[in-house]
Amino acid sequence: MEQILQITNLSKHYGALKAVDDVSFTIEKGHVYGILGPNGSGKSTTLGMVLNVVNPTSGDYQWFGGGVSNHDALKRIGAIIERPNFYPSMDAVQNLKLVCKIKNITTDKINEKLELVGLLSRKHSPFKTYSLGMKQRLAIASALLNDPEILILDEPTNGLDPQGIRAIRDLIQHISSNGTTILLASHLLDEVEKVCSHVIVLRQGNMLYSGPVDEMNSTHGTILIDASDRGGLKYFISQQSYAGSIEELVDGFEVMLLSDIDTAQVNKDAVQAGIYLNKLLLKKQSLEDQFIELTNNQPQAS
Repeated sequence: MEQILQITNLSKHYGALKAVDDVSFTIEKGHVYGILGPNGSGKSTTLGMVLNVVNPTSGDYQWFGGGVSNHDALKRIGAIIERPNFYPSMDAVQNLKLVCKIKNITTDKINEKLELVGLLSRKHSPFKTYSLGMKQRLAIASALLNDPEILILDEPTNGLDPQGIRAIRDLIQHISSNGTTILLASHLLDEVEKVCSHVIVLRQGNMLYSGPVDEMNSTHGTILIDASDRGGLKYFISQQSYAGSIEELVDGFEVMLLSDIDTAQVNKDAVQAGIYLNKLLLKKQSLEDQFIELTNNQPQAS
């Protein structure tokens, strides 16, 4: 898989404050990545470093496999890391023409990008008449004018109402479906779960996880299992390779799974052992459960 960005042991310290501390991960072409973490976890600082607006304290990063300068790499990147900042009295076309002039690119993609973000019918309306969601979509259009290989978004739905959040989410998925790699920073678990294939979890500058969203936690969920013969059931479960911790509840045993299971096979194996189940429920962890478990298991900064 082609590498878009390789980050190696990247750190940014402000005196004793470690805003980002020894972070390493890889962005590969064709995926949607989320940098997930609470406010102050180092998401924006990480993006600032790879976009050459924040100087790293230590570590390194390489765009597009190396061998390309930061200046040339930035020509292949589209990014929004601050609030949309356009001239209020100018319309969308006028503002985007100015962006093209600053980026030294042609203006022939303006209508195409406005149509992509759903603003073509409002292209001659002054920017000051736009809703916050429209302003954000115009910013995304501006970042796409150079047909970037990767689009970087910092908290793209921050402050939007549910309708605006849905519009941005749909737009991200559409852009990704056309082959553009996307890296977005967010503190919203729901946002990352719905649009991202991969996630990097940060907390207080430390990276807790990097990988596919659906493999974020080492556990595979839990099962709630019960039988009239509780003693026999507990012994049976304790002998299974997929069983981790076993907690006895009022309505059965909750078993932490160490691997994926086939519930039909579990029931069959129990019958063969003389255990007749009256309850077998599989519960997969949500991204929220996994995120809370990851962050709660980390020591707090002193």
